[in-house]
Parts: sequence; C-alpha cells; structure tokens
Amino acid sequence: MRASLLQIRVDEGESVDSRRRRVTSLVREQAGVDLVVLPELWTTGAFAYESFDAEAESLEGPTSDAMANAASEAGVWLHAGSIPERAPDGTLYNTSLVFTPGGELAATYRKIHRFGFDKGEAVLMGAGSELVTVRLPETTVGVATCYDLRFPELFRGLVDAGAETLVIPAGWPERRRSHWTLLAQARAVENQAFVLACGTAGTHAGVPQAGHSIVVDPWGEVLAEAGTDEEILTVEFDPAKVAVTREQFPALKDRVLGSTSTARRQAP
Repeated sequence: MRASLLQIRVDEGESVDSRRRRVTSLVREQAGVDLVVLPELWTTGAFAYESFDAEAESLEGPTSDAMANAASEAGVWLHAGSIPERAPDGTLYNTSLVFTPGGELAATYRKIHRFGFDKGEAVLMGAGSELVTVRLPETTVGVATCYDLRFPELFRGLVDAGAETLVIPAGWPERRRSHWTLLAQARAVENQAFVLACGTAGTHAGVPQAGHSIVVDPWGEVLAEAGTDEEILTVEFDPAKVAVTREQFPALKDRVLGSTSTARRQAP
C-alpha cells in the first residue's frame, strides 16, 4: 500500500482560498497513491482561534467540495485533514473528512479531545463523541486528531473496532515535537498497528509548527519521517504486517483491563 502525507505549510500571509486551491492541486498530483493524508485545520491553522468562526463551513462547504473533486480526479482515498465545521445548530467542531476514490464522503470524525484547557479550541468548539473507522480495500483505518494522540484509551477503542492503521492529522507545535514522535511510536507499539501522523509546517498564529510527519510500523520502527518545512512524505507499507505482528507477539490477547472490564473499589 502506498500513502502520501502532505505536510502543508500554513502561514498568515496566504489566504484560506489561496491555500485551498494550492492544496487541491497537490492532492490531484497524487494519482497512483492509495491513500493521501492532510493535516489538522490546514485551512485556518490549528492555533488561529480567531479564524475558526469566520472560516467555519458545513460538510457541503467549499473545502469538502474541493477535496471530493480532487480525490475523484486523482483516484485516491483522501483523509482531507480537518476543518472548522459549523453544525446545523451553530456549534463548531474540529471535523475530519475522509473521501473515497470516487469523491464520496465516506466518513467524518469530530475531534473528541479538544486542546487548550480553558481557552482556544477547548472552549470554542464542541467535543465529538464517536469513534470512527473506515474500511479501505487493504486495511481498516482508525481516525484520530492531534491532541487525541495523548489519550491511549481512544486508540484501544479503535483497535477494538477493527483498526489496523491509525491516521492522525495534526497541528502540533514545535516546542513539543519530542512528544509527537514519542507518542506516535507508542501508539503503534501498544496497538500493534501502523501509525500515519501528518503534521503541518509554518507558523499558526505565531506558534511554530513541528512538522516531522511520521509513519511508524507495528513494531515501532519509523518507516519515514519528514523535516520541518512543507513536504510530501510518501511511503510504501504492507498492511498484512499488522496481522503477522499480532500473531507473532500476541500481547493484545493478554489485555485484562478494557471496555468490558469492571472496576471494584476496595474498602478503606
């Protein structure tokens, strides 16, 4: 299977419309690739909080239309990163879009863990509540977004739902880049799954981005890693390695605690 992670540069000097056109062209150029992945909130920048409301769009908005057409023209599965979505009730969400090679919207995922603690995304956007997987011809993809990477229980849920490849678009800051690499490898090892984590380059509202999009195999080995600038990271991997790894080292079968377990409080 061949995947391309498009590590898009996001800077304030480029308008959303201009960047949308540029990224659409880049996706069209990926013909021959099976899966293309874009970063989180690449239209606005993940830290451009003041732009979320102004640039929010529906699931039938200009970004969705452009990405659907690009996926169809290239004939690729496209994880189009995420957009600031405005739901019919007016709530904003950080929502990922996944398109088929025919340009159909196959899945949406509203980010569950919002970053910012008591400001930014955490207060401006609603929280999603549903885990999302998408069946591709060669692998089942589990979808997560950026800050989700810090919450291993989400990925356990995706594995329980059949995920073999974990796709994580992000707008991860440069000052915590070591966490990005460490957590991507940890999620791969503990879930015995491929991890495709696509970050951004440039600066989001004054926050330098980490870049370093990364592809990790089920043993935690880094198959490919980008630098800090805009880059297309293309890698070939064999999804069958997930089943082989889980059979050779069946750690997941030894899980004791999980979604079906119950906790018991000891008496004081």
